[in-house]
Order: sequence, then C-alpha cells, then structure tokens
Amino acid sequence: MSTAAPPQKVAPPRRRDRERTGGRLSNGAFALLLTAPGLALFAAIIFYPLLSALVTGFFKQDLRLPGREFVGLENFTYWLNGDFLTIFKQTLIFTVGATLVPFVIGFALALALNTGLKGSGFLRGLFLFPWVIPGVVVSFLWMWIFNANYGVLNGILMKAGLIHESISWLGQPGTAMLAVIITKTWASFPWMMVMLLAGLQTVPKELHEAASMDGAGAIRRFFNVTWPQVSGVASIVLLLEFIWNFQHFDTIYVLTGGGPAGSTETFATAVYQTAFKGFDIGRATALGGLWMLLLLVLVAVYLRITDRKGDDAR
Repeated sequence: MSTAAPPQKVAPPRRRDRERTGGRLSNGAFALLLTAPGLALFAAIIFYPLLSALVTGFFKQDLRLPGREFVGLENFTYWLNGDFLTIFKQTLIFTVGATLVPFVIGFALALALNTGLKGSGFLRGLFLFPWVIPGVVVSFLWMWIFNANYGVLNGILMKAGLIHESISWLGQPGTAMLAVIITKTWASFPWMMVMLLAGLQTVPKELHEAASMDGAGAIRRFFNVTWPQVSGVASIVLLLEFIWNFQHFDTIYVLTGGGPAGSTETFATAVYQTAFKGFDIGRATALGGLWMLLLLVLVAVYLRITDRKGDDAR
C-alpha cells in the first residue's frame, strides 16, 4: 500500500530578492520621476502665466486701477474689427523681408566659402561678428547710421551725389520698414550662412564631378545637385527664422517704436504699447492670444516638416 509523499515546503524568498522585486520602479514611473522637476518648472514659469494671460483677455483690466470686469469676447472683437489685419499685414511684411533677404545673402556667402576660397576661415569668423552682438546694441548702431542729421548713410549718399538733402529714414512711413528690415538682415544672415554652409559641406563632391563630366555648368549643377541636397536644411532654416521674426521685438522697438504713424507696428510692439503705454492689459492679452494662435500654426508646420525629414532619413 503506497502512501502519498508529504508536500514539500517552498522556501520563502530571500530578503535580498524581496527587496529587489518590491522596490523596483516601472519604466513609466521612473520616466515620470525624471521629468517631474522639468514639468514643475514648465508649469510655474510658462503654463501658469500663459493660462493667466489667456484668462485676462476676457476681462477689462487697467494697470492703473485695482480689480477687473468680465467683458467676454469684447477685447477680441475690438482687435478683429479694428487694426488686427493692418498689424498682421505689417508683421508679415517685416517677417518675410527679414527672412528672405538674409537667407539670400547667407546662402550666397555659404556658396562662396564652400568653394575653398583663400582665407575662408577668417572670413567665416568675420561674418559671424554681427550675430554675436546683442540685438539692442545692433539697433542703436543702425539708428546712428540712419540718423537724418548726422547719419553715416546720408553722408555717404550726399558725397556720392545720389541725394541732395538728408533723408529721415526712420521718420518716414515709406522708408522706416525698409530700414528695420536692413537692420535685422545684418544681424541675421551670419547664422543662416553657418547653417547653410554646414549643409553644403555634406554634399558629396563626387556628384559635382560627375555632373561636370556630363557637361553641366555651375548654374545647372546648383539646381540639379546642390539645391536638392541642401533643400531640407534650407527649409528648416527659413521656417525657424520666419517664426523668430514673427515674434521679434527689440530691433523694431528701439529703431521706430512701431512708428512713424504705426507703419512699422507689429504684434510684438502693439502688445507692448497697449499694455505698458495704454495700460490696457485686457486688450493687450487678447491681442497676444490671437498672435499665439498664428504662432501655433507656424510651429505645427515646423513640426510637420521636421517629422517628414526624419521619416525620409530613416
């Protein structure tokens, strides 16, 4: 007669094993722990002020008076039925001009430096000089150049016989925006040149040699070889510069303050003037909210392009 074997006792897990399994964090919890300080900082200095500003846009609030009054969409309709389209048009003119002009100059210099020009290293450092100067300093420098009474530009043009009397470049609606774009171009083209030069240096020389052997000239090689290879870098550079110029403030404010007669007023200067000169924080934040919506569209386009470039690279 057989008897069943007594059940064997399972040894309890060792203390070290219990500690190893019980104290382990999941990947999601560990990632949350790592990002918690950054998320807290983002919420404190970006998300909360942004949310507070958006809420303020629905109130009538004067910086000189205590309290505020809820007015709903009145601040938004004030801009949409008023100067919004004018400000948008002037912002677009500045943004397009201050993006395309330095791009053309930067691309031309990048092409020249990429040819192995003698002293290209020194020239590259020299061209970077305007980029490292603070924007306010650049603005005061060009304010002196464009000055109607003792400006360098008027002096050169008068000595050359091109003009017979001084021109108030910053005091006339017809020339003020052009002066602002020139100033921003001088400060912007160096970084675009560096980025485009880096893109040009990734183009295989074998492609140019093969195109030359097929009888392609310099212009044909540019459009058939160079541009297809650097078009991705160029599109990112253009879009980033467009976004930055769309929210640019210091150059315009220092040179013209949005004048004369509002001819250089952009979203950045209009928000500042409304909030800190007109003391109407409600209308200022309402305009800022509309401005932010336009910026979100540009950021979405930028993310779409970068994602597409990443997919193509894979």
